[in-house]
Amino acid sequence: MKSLTEHLWFEIADRRGFVNITNTVEELVRKSGVQEGLCLVNAMHITASVFINDNESGLLHDYEVWLEKLAPHAPTSQYQHNRTGEDNADAHLKRQVMGREVVVAITKGKLDFGPWEQIFYGEFDGRRRKRALVKIIGE
Repeated sequence: MKSLTEHLWFEIADRRGFVNITNTVEELVRKSGVQEGLCLVNAMHITASVFINDNESGLLHDYEVWLEKLAPHAPTSQYQHNRTGEDNADAHLKRQVMGREVVVAITKGKLDFGPWEQIFYGEFDGRRRKRALVKIIGE
């Protein structure tokens, strides 16, 4: 069995943002040499997410608006977590909704996506360096 482990590093300048990481993950699959297997991609921070969806700017904007309605950043005093001196309780809640990781099958050396599927890193408490793990295993 073959395996590859890599870390992708991000430093999103704003509090929130989305990065399409599909091409990077596809390159790592090629690098791994795995023809049949699985690719795990997961955020290594509790205020970030990895998810799969359509790469359409309107949809990414809609996520931003929807998540802010579900868990608004302000007022920060509305969250008990923020009483510890933090100001990112909303980011924890947004991550919970968007998810921690994705697993994609590798078939014939390629990520086996459905139509329009792309992998995204979602940041909900940016302005500092964070990472995502890519783990590829298979034959």
